[in-house]
Amino acid sequence: MNNRLFLLLASFLFTNTLSAQELKNSKETTKIHQNSAEQKSIYSHQIDSVMTKSYERGLFNGNVLIAKNNKIIYQKSFGFTDETKQTKLNNKSIFNPGSIAKEFNAVSIMILVKRGLLNLDDPVSKFDLGLPKWSEKVTLRHLINYASGIPKIESGLTVVSDADAWNILRNNDTLLFEPGTGYKYDNGNVFLQRRIIEKITGMSFQEFVTKNIIKPLKMTNSVFEPGFGYKNRTSCYDMDNVRCPELKFISGWLWVDINDLYKWIHAMNTNQLISRESFQILLNNPYAKDQGGSLGTYFEKDELQRHNGISYKFESIFLNDLKNDITIILLSNNLNKVWDLGHIIHNLILGKAYEIPKRSIYQAIRKESVNDVNKGIETYYLLKKNSEKEYSFENPSELNALGYELLRSGNIDSAIKIFSLNVSVFPQSANVYDSLGEAYFNKKEYQLSIDHYKKAISLGGTNGNAEKMIEKIEKEIKK
Repeated sequence: MNNRLFLLLASFLFTNTLSAQELKNSKETTKIHQNSAEQKSIYSHQIDSVMTKSYERGLFNGNVLIAKNNKIIYQKSFGFTDETKQTKLNNKSIFNPGSIAKEFNAVSIMILVKRGLLNLDDPVSKFDLGLPKWSEKVTLRHLINYASGIPKIESGLTVVSDADAWNILRNNDTLLFEPGTGYKYDNGNVFLQRRIIEKITGMSFQEFVTKNIIKPLKMTNSVFEPGFGYKNRTSCYDMDNVRCPELKFISGWLWVDINDLYKWIHAMNTNQLISRESFQILLNNPYAKDQGGSLGTYFEKDELQRHNGISYKFESIFLNDLKNDITIILLSNNLNKVWDLGHIIHNLILGKAYEIPKRSIYQAIRKESVNDVNKGIETYYLLKKNSEKEYSFENPSELNALGYELLRSGNIDSAIKIFSLNVSVFPQSANVYDSLGEAYFNKKEYQLSIDHYKKAISLGGTNGNAEKMIEKIEKEIKK
């Protein structure tokens, strides 16, 4: 065989061998994509079943987005933009995310730390904000972790503007506790963060976030405090289809659509705005690990971040599972089951047991209980007899939610009846005894209040709340 013929034959054999290998790789790649597509299809089908059933049962009105391995595997809108039910929600609908919006000031602080313009151990007094002497003790690190002990600005609805907040903070020279020795989740910490950002940058907080976060991340539909009539804006409403009042408070609340919130979470996970180290600083609260900080609660062992936000009937949640690369976001304008649904979907994707939520017994007897609590309780027992499997009778938070609604409305006697019903149904729950103790405290029946708080302690306690309340009541009695 001459050399030329040999080379041609060798080239032919090599080419065909390579094509066979490429074909094998192609088949394997196709199989991987098919498996991924099948997995996505399975998840989507199961998630859709959960969400559709929840919507049909009146347990969710809002938008949902689920991502795994940086790919959106499920996204859908359920329900309407407001109480008129004329306009359906879509993926551009913008919501008030409540406390989730506090993440933007905390990350802004870390951006300025990265630029060398701030240090987390800077005292607040450094920024010349006209605050009392306590500002010399309080640092930025205390503010981002709600460990400052600064005076509360949240007392009812008396604070409706920045001026009101300044008035409280500048005219109260007493700390709630020494900075770094306690935890108090109060928006005074958020307010001062935003004002310090303005002081350092010479820009409004809104301008700084727009320039340094919204535009770089292409959060194209996010807007600060949109007025009624703003394009894609939602309004919150209750289960009786009555529009709720919307909060007048300190400035700087960013409204988002679900895609923009996903861009934000992804940006944190991939260190687009701040370093991994800075992200971890915000996730881990050194002063109150179980309470959480600026980015919600972080469960270090599971590498799970959870942040929940409420503003009147707006309620939002996201679960950011860093270990399994899962992001779950629910935005609602109807204050419903986003907390439960977020965890149900998480369990579903992890292959754990889950159950589609049942109809709310709270919703079923609420209206009747507000008008006549005795009739509401009668309906409760009637539904339990005839429709026990259909309603969420096994969840003590259902009656607790109704009890607290009655308590907040000033109907203390009705609240006591509902909490008492809850105690009879769940006699081993420390939390329901704690709630009944609170109701008796509001009625100034102090001994009954102490008795129920002591019962709560005997059943395992409520993270120290019962002990603190007993101490408070004993001081009241001595007056």
